[in-house]
Amino acid sequence: MNEILVPQRVLIASGNNGKVREFEFLLRPMQIALVTVSEYPHIPQPEETGMTFAANAELKATHYALQTGEWSIADDSGLEIDILNGRPGVLSARYGGAETPYAEKMRLMLDELVEAADDQRGAQFISVIALADPSGKIRLTAEGVCRGSITGSPRGSNGFGYDPIFQPDGFNRTFGEMSDDEKRLLSHRGKASFEFIRKMSDFTGV
Repeated sequence: MNEILVPQRVLIASGNNGKVREFEFLLRPMQIALVTVSEYPHIPQPEETGMTFAANAELKATHYALQTGEWSIADDSGLEIDILNGRPGVLSARYGGAETPYAEKMRLMLDELVEAADDQRGAQFISVIALADPSGKIRLTAEGVCRGSITGSPRGSNGFGYDPIFQPDGFNRTFGEMSDDEKRLLSHRGKASFEFIRKMSDFTGV
């Protein structure tokens, strides 16, 4: 395996402000300069055609690397609900329609689970992070999973997305009721980021 130089500057390939804030905090230990897609407003978002979180993360990282000439880091993440056979999965952000507010997405989801017993509400958040070099080649991937359950109603206003209806295992609060620091230690993206940092620190090559 060839050694890979740790990049001094990386583009966070996401237009989701919540994700960008989490990445900026989680990747702070790397001490590398981070830029966002807002600095490249002319670049269109890629169509997420992958069937897995890994495929979409790699697709986005490669797209922005090729368009900008920057090292690019992208994440694809979502919610899988056991009783719904893993739905919404990679379609989490488009569940109920891409432009539908998350308050409505959560209402639609809870309607689907209205008859589910407490022990039938298991779910997990998954995040896959991919790093592409300026040529578009994927050099690193990392995955994080957080198991939990779907609550009967939204609780809390912190976080973003489906956080108010996801209660991680071992806790009696949703992500929406936790502080940012608490969530970062537990969340799928936090776990994926810690794994990503470990691999970057080792950096034995890909």
